Amino acid sequence: MFSIPDSQGITILYGEYSVPLIVLSVFIACFASYAALFMNQRIQDNGFFPKSFWLILSSVAMGLGIWSMHFIGMSAFMLPLPMDNDLFLTILSMLPAIIASYIAFNFANKSTHQSLLSYSIVGMIMGLGIASMHYLGMAAMKMEAMYYYKPTLFVLSIIIAIVVSMIAMFVFATLQKHMNNHLIKIITAILLGIAISSMHYTGMASVVFYIEGPFLTTHHMHDFQMDLSVIVIVALGLLFIIVGLTRILERFVDYRLNYYDALTLFPNQRQFEKDTNDLKTTGSLAILQIQDLEKWINQYGYVFGDKVIKAVGEVIENNSKSQSFKLYRIEGNRFAVYAFNDQRFEKLKGFMESITDNLKNPIQIEDYPIVVDIVCAISTSKDKENVLELLANNLAVLHYPSSNYIENVIEFDPKIHTYNMDRQIVEDLEKAMVNNELFLVYQPKVQSHSRKISGLEALVRWKHPQNGMIPPGVFIPIVEAAGNKVFDLTDWIIEHVCIQISQWLEEGIEFEQVSINIPGSYITSTRLYEVINTNLDKYNVDSSYIELEITETSVVYDIKHAITAINRFREIGLSVALDDFGTGLSSLSYLKRMPISTIKIDKSFVDGISNSEKDSAVLKSIITLSDSLNLKIVIEGVETEEQYNFIYSMEEAPLIQGYYFSRPLTSDEFINWAKERK
Repeated sequence: MFSIPDSQGITILYGEYSVPLIVLSVFIACFASYAALFMNQRIQDNGFFPKSFWLILSSVAMGLGIWSMHFIGMSAFMLPLPMDNDLFLTILSMLPAIIASYIAFNFANKSTHQSLLSYSIVGMIMGLGIASMHYLGMAAMKMEAMYYYKPTLFVLSIIIAIVVSMIAMFVFATLQKHMNNHLIKIITAILLGIAISSMHYTGMASVVFYIEGPFLTTHHMHDFQMDLSVIVIVALGLLFIIVGLTRILERFVDYRLNYYDALTLFPNQRQFEKDTNDLKTTGSLAILQIQDLEKWINQYGYVFGDKVIKAVGEVIENNSKSQSFKLYRIEGNRFAVYAFNDQRFEKLKGFMESITDNLKNPIQIEDYPIVVDIVCAISTSKDKENVLELLANNLAVLHYPSSNYIENVIEFDPKIHTYNMDRQIVEDLEKAMVNNELFLVYQPKVQSHSRKISGLEALVRWKHPQNGMIPPGVFIPIVEAAGNKVFDLTDWIIEHVCIQISQWLEEGIEFEQVSINIPGSYITSTRLYEVINTNLDKYNVDSSYIELEITETSVVYDIKHAITAINRFREIGLSVALDDFGTGLSSLSYLKRMPISTIKIDKSFVDGISNSEKDSAVLKSIITLSDSLNLKIVIEGVETEEQYNFIYSMEEAPLIQGYYFSRPLTSDEFINWAKERK
């Protein structure tokens, strides 16, 4: 193996290299490394497929890349005699590369502050894996010639594999958090590709081919069979295609899980809210509510209750096939039907009447024919009213006492229903705060470059015992219009945020700051200052963990007192953010006067950046202005990868808040989400 036989009749064979194939082998090594890094990056993201899936896929890609580089490199070497490969040993040589890649990626993804010894051990395993693959591949050669290894170069090739692997592991683990940067990913892939190639060609330099006896030099040069190399190139291409399709599938599954109801397959409340936030047009909305659903659940169980809901959904869907209505399941016992034109109101009303007539007939659920009691509310808008107003109108109908006993389609009448709903919500709010019907969710703010969690915004939700989840877009405007009731609600939020911060600090949960929305004139109230101080002292919370969010419209009419109030909050260590920046007419004129610490850029500035140069330019200008004033920048409503990539390209590195990273989460969901990101 390491010495030539002692014989006088030995002829040394000298080969030649094909430069294009050498270049191709190095390119394949770099390409495979990039593919592996691309797949491995998915491990950092939360998705439908488990992290182990991406770990295995990236390891296979890297292993195939090392393996294919070897055989293309072998094909680049030509000797004056025919050569072939042993199929079993060739396939077996693939395993060390894949196993070594798996160990390396597993280590890199788990490491945060590893010791030099750890990098050395993993680098040695990776290097030996690469070397094993190389020399197993060499053993797979079948030809008339024999060969031996020059000991010095043989050992040097293994040392190169180990040392380069150690360096690669250190670089990869260190730059792991920057792998979403395409340039860094390309540079890292090139380094890995060159490292793999260096080991291979050093190993090839250590081989001496010879035959016993004389050799006729008239033989033409033969290269190694390239069939395997072609197969590997195709395999790598297919692997990339699979990853692309998997990523598309994962995004589709994630979208379906987040925005569609699993039981009826209708768009859910989240999709309804998204559509209604984006849509400002004339239209009509109907809400169909299943009455006394709890009766069926208590009598026959939750599975039976689900079948009742599904049966009602099928009745709605079957009758809507010839219509152009949008269907939603917005709550456990409620369906929404929307018509995108106010002129279709009569058609929608007739459609809902046919549904209610159909549901008066018994439905067969398991062995039980049951009659489902339903009530339907309907309203329309003829002046491009926001659809949330239609939802509020329909809920007013459903909240009205007589609606519980009428099995028909009830049209919204502002003279009857509005006052009742407003009054009911205001009256129920006090009980909601006492009976824990209100709860908080937290939407993370993520640093666009490092993807580090840089804060949370606290948002209130209301699960009414009779009416289910009442959207904040419905109850908050009603509470705000009820005078000091919104102050009571804000006090409740402040106290529960302080309680939550105290718990997170005790449990060692990492977060930077929690933002609280402060409504209207409350920012200038001495009561707010006292409430905040009382709760900070009561729950032993440092003021640096709290940020107050105010809107321009809440301070613009009393700017002098607002500046005084903001200064008082800043003096005790609170941050103050200006929310919905840019949507008012006087933001710029007051920006330099208010001692705020953060600017929150409204979602409307983000929506059009992927297809509008003007929107992009406006957003860049706002960010540049805010950064020049040393203000922290938060961009709201980021939902797509195109929006994220645009923001990521900015050197100011603003914070991102939106569904691209996370929806609003309960405390437990946030903890799990944060742990998975780690």
